[in-house]
Amino acid sequence: MAPEVVAQLRERLPVVAEHALAAVTAEVPEYARTMSDAMARTIEPAIVGALGGFLRLLEEDSTGGDEQTPMPAARKGAYDLGRGEARSGRSVDALLSAYRIGARVSWREMSATAVAQGVPAPVLARFAELVFAYIDELSGASVSGHADELTASGRVREQRLGRLGVALVNGAAGAKLDDLAEHADWSPPETLTAVILPVDRVHDTVPHLDVRALTVPGDAVELGVPEETDVLLVPDAVRTRAALVRTLEGRSAVVGPAREWRRVAESLELALRAHRLLAPADDEVVDTEQHRATVVVGADPGALDDLRSAVLAPLEDLKPAAARRLAETLSAWLLHLGRRGEVAEALHVHPQTVRYRMDQVRELYGDRLEDPAFVQQLVIALAVETGDSI
Repeated sequence: MAPEVVAQLRERLPVVAEHALAAVTAEVPEYARTMSDAMARTIEPAIVGALGGFLRLLEEDSTGGDEQTPMPAARKGAYDLGRGEARSGRSVDALLSAYRIGARVSWREMSATAVAQGVPAPVLARFAELVFAYIDELSGASVSGHADELTASGRVREQRLGRLGVALVNGAAGAKLDDLAEHADWSPPETLTAVILPVDRVHDTVPHLDVRALTVPGDAVELGVPEETDVLLVPDAVRTRAALVRTLEGRSAVVGPAREWRRVAESLELALRAHRLLAPADDEVVDTEQHRATVVVGADPGALDDLRSAVLAPLEDLKPAAARRLAETLSAWLLHLGRRGEVAEALHVHPQTVRYRMDQVRELYGDRLEDPAFVQQLVIALAVETGDSI
């Protein structure tokens, strides 16, 4: 293209940039909502610069030079633009729409100038080819920058969320937790619930949870978790606990109680205790809300063993199988308030069998079964099956 035509095009660049920016602002909602005067003053010179790079490319093409000479700087500028748009929260679709509209307006404006200068049709066709190839190069670079920024920022945020989760389960101070939450751009819920879950079930569980749910690797938990398990911290499950339990069905999970979010370490501690005492089967969900007594009684295994040894001492001289049968019958008798039919139904035995066993128990314990304080100790001692022989 003749140098005088290129000069005319260069003179028109500020007007072309102004018109292109106006069209983008009018036609792309994301830019219409966010475009400020200060932002416009920054973008217009950038458009002029990008179009100036194209005109240099056009000059190289017309003189037979290396038409790729202006491209590295232009690609770098477009790449940086894409990263900036990602940081500003605008989508890649909005960015591509802006390029498409900008290309349309720029071509309309510049081709009108070229036609007015009498540019022949073949040269005009080559002009169009260069315009749209140039825009394709720039938009591709911007898309790469946008994607790279999202990846980088996502990785950084993931790391920050990871540090927050580790601090939560390990009982860090409230001020530190507040700082970590703010730094990770994480909006704290009212409560968090700790869930212990096999590692291989985490990936297919997280998509069903609140987006603020945090995943903590098992080896980062100072309290210690069972091998091959991780911890999920689920926001505000107190309101949707039944739904959470349904989500976890078939995942061999243990669900702790809901706690104020900064105190979720307490929820994990209780979930770990329930895991130790109740060991969920492969398709089972253990909900600590349904096993409060077991969790409380099992809080101090050593103290529980001492209590069992003391109150179950009368059974020690029996054979282990007989001792277990009498302990089982005594536990059911206490829980069902001595109603023989209910005890028999619970144990799947005949009522006469219950009567026979309880006669043996009374013979071994005597008047102590009439002492409320001793009965209380019996209820506690028999509340959790420790697996120890009697």
